[in-house]
Amino acid sequence: MAELTTLESLLEMGFDKNRAEKAVANTGNQGIEQAMDWLMEHENDPDIDEPYVPPVGIVLGGVADSQPTTDQPTLADTAEGVAIGDGSDEGKILTEEEKLEQVKRLEELMRIKQAERRERERAEALEREKDRRKHGQELQQIRQKLQDDDMKKLADQRMKEKNEDKMARQRVKDKIARDREERAQKFGACAPLSTAASSQPAQPSPPSPTSHGPPPTKKEYEEARIQVRLLDGTTINTVFKSQEPLAAVRVYVQVNSNIPEGEDFTLLSPYPRHVYTELDMEKPLKELGLVPSAVLVVAKK
Repeated sequence: MAELTTLESLLEMGFDKNRAEKAVANTGNQGIEQAMDWLMEHENDPDIDEPYVPPVGIVLGGVADSQPTTDQPTLADTAEGVAIGDGSDEGKILTEEEKLEQVKRLEELMRIKQAERRERERAEALEREKDRRKHGQELQQIRQKLQDDDMKKLADQRMKEKNEDKMARQRVKDKIARDREERAQKFGACAPLSTAASSQPAQPSPPSPTSHGPPPTKKEYEEARIQVRLLDGTTINTVFKSQEPLAAVRVYVQVNSNIPEGEDFTLLSPYPRHVYTELDMEKPLKELGLVPSAVLVVAKK
């Protein structure tokens, strides 16, 4: 039984003539399987349905030197029904039953090819999905690492600020302790002198100045005794140098009161009422009129 040519087989299977001719030409007329593989691979080409124009010198079996020979039939010869077989059946016309049988065999072969192609495409799609998920996981890990690094930097910065604030408070406490020690030493040195003076006989008091004498000299105070009334009504007292800024009183209140850490407050004088600003915090107590003693009130901002 002579078999159909590749072109005839493709046409019998329902392929468009342009596509069939292109498949036969581009596979060098090497067989129906190669032609079907080419058609399935190129079925989505934009020019697949354009009319086929055979290049000059191209035959189904390959590239001819100049003119097609009888051993290498051209595509036109194939279209006219010239069969390519083993030589004994060349040119034999197939019966309808033989054509149907061969077409069925080729259709079964094509179904197998299509199933193999779908399975291959499914495997490739699965592999692409695996790659996509892997890439997504890597991106998520990178984002998580960057977020963790940012959180660590923020925590380190807050810890550094907290330590600096703690050190600043400690410096203030140390300064207050030194001031207290200096005052204790000063007052302790003056106590024996007072005792010795009391043992001496009383000296006559100087005569009181008359109205015609010089005016009394204004006393310069070196210290200021400050009483602070807190939010809960309790009071604290301490002594500062007259040249210390009002900010020293504020720090003393922060350290020695029950005001929650981080809660902002301000200081004011009740009589006459005066609310001290941030600029006032840098001014000496003497300049603010808080020498030799004053009462301040803590107020919420």
